[in-house]
Amino acid sequence: MKTRQLLTFAFVLTTVGLSGQGKPAIVIQPFTATTGVELPYDMKQLQVQLAAELKVLLGKEFDIVAEAPTSSAASIYTLDCKITGWRPGNAAKRMIVGMGSGRESSDIQYRMTDGSGKTVVERADTVRTNFYSQKAGSTGTLAHPIAQKIAERIKDARLK
Repeated sequence: MKTRQLLTFAFVLTTVGLSGQGKPAIVIQPFTATTGVELPYDMKQLQVQLAAELKVLLGKEFDIVAEAPTSSAASIYTLDCKITGWRPGNAAKRMIVGMGSGRESSDIQYRMTDGSGKTVVERADTVRTNFYSQKAGSTGTLAHPIAQKIAERIKDARLK
C-alpha cells in the first residue's frame, strides 16, 4: 500500500513538472532580402542578434531559438523575416536637422506560423534605428528596433 502511494505521488510530481516546463518556442529563421536590396550586414548575425533581443523582450513567455528545439515545447512557432527595403541614413543630417531625421531605416515583412503552418502574425513595417544609435557592426543598428516591433506584434497576437 505504501509503495503504491509513493508511486502515485511520484507520478503526480513528474506530470506536474512536465506540464510546467513547456513554454511555447519561437524559432527565428535566417533573414532574407528582396532581390535588389543590398544590405551591408551579415544576415546570419542579424538572426542571432534578433534571437538575443527577443529573449530579453519575450523570454518569460517564450523560448527563443535559432533552430527547432529537440525537446518538447508546448507549441512551436516559426518566425520568417524579409527585408524589402533599406536606407542607410545620414549622420550629418541627423546632427544638422535634428535627431529624429536621417536615421537608418528598413522596410520589413515578417510572418509567424504555428506548428501546423497556419499564419498567426503577418505584418509589414518600416523600422528606424533609435536616434541615439551611432555604432555599426555586423548587424548595424536595426536589430534592436526590429526586435521591439516584432515583440510588440507578438504580444498583440496574444499567443500561448
